Amino acid sequence: MSKIYPPIQPYDSFKLSTIDGHSLHVEQSGNAEGIPVLYLHGGPGGGIAPFIRRVFNPRKYRLISFDQRGCGQSTPFLSLENNTSDHLLGDIEQLRQHLHIPQWLVCGGSWGSTLSLLYAIKHPEMVSGMILRGIFLGRQQDLDWLLHSQGGAAQVFSDQYQYLIEDLPADNLSTNDIIKHFYHQFTGHNELQRIAAAKRWSSWEMHIAQMHCVASSLPEESMHTVLSLAVLECHYMHHHCFIDEGFILNNVQRIADIPGILIHGRYDMVCKIEGAHKLHQHWPNSELCIVPNAAHSGSDPLIANAFCKATDAMAEFLKQKSP
Repeated sequence: MSKIYPPIQPYDSFKLSTIDGHSLHVEQSGNAEGIPVLYLHGGPGGGIAPFIRRVFNPRKYRLISFDQRGCGQSTPFLSLENNTSDHLLGDIEQLRQHLHIPQWLVCGGSWGSTLSLLYAIKHPEMVSGMILRGIFLGRQQDLDWLLHSQGGAAQVFSDQYQYLIEDLPADNLSTNDIIKHFYHQFTGHNELQRIAAAKRWSSWEMHIAQMHCVASSLPEESMHTVLSLAVLECHYMHHHCFIDEGFILNNVQRIADIPGILIHGRYDMVCKIEGAHKLHQHWPNSELCIVPNAAHSGSDPLIANAFCKATDAMAEFLKQKSP
């Protein structure tokens, strides 16, 4: 039985304008006087998931989350202009300064784990601790695992993979060929083609993210979310997440003194478990929790339970650490 907290509503929401034309939707929930924690959603393009409020003790935490550029209630929707990893890191730091938070706990899942690591590497002095789920390091091998015909996901979900690539022009395509194909459809002027491609992309990810997936158990995603997930994910993959190959592991020494908890499902088909192991090996101040009988989804009861336990443990640790 999962130990998660009851659903709650945000106590505050507002728009944060950037200097380059974006407006970010920000929410705060829990205890306004509690431990400040930033949760970074996945995707890119996933938007704020209300479920995440249930894995932080609302009496102990001040939970801050925002829809990243181009998705959710942030505007302009689906905009790829000024939408890079560096822009998102700038948004995070602008938000911290806007809220006058000297230091915060930084958490995220999947792409949110990537962005959390990039932020901590750039601003280690602003991070009190980290809790990350479904570790994604943004390496070429991580993209291959997710999209190549010989990758782990395609080998296990070969039937769903055929639906993903059904209109690609040739066999034995590289991962980059597949990404370029979808990127062309997502950035073209044929709206019907873009929607059809987004449905295939989104269906692929939803099927491989679940531990026991049947069609009736898949969440009903709005076309708004389907488009933002597909278009923004492909945009970032097309540009190799806007980071150099191996950037995170090559710079992980910058976060050596930050305490971290890493949570990864044993059967995660979206983000391979090897990445979580590698990060843990390079980050001695981290703890790795491998969740048996769990996959990638943050709403998986076993993953949610592990994440909730981690936030409870981190709250106690930070309380003891504070003067």
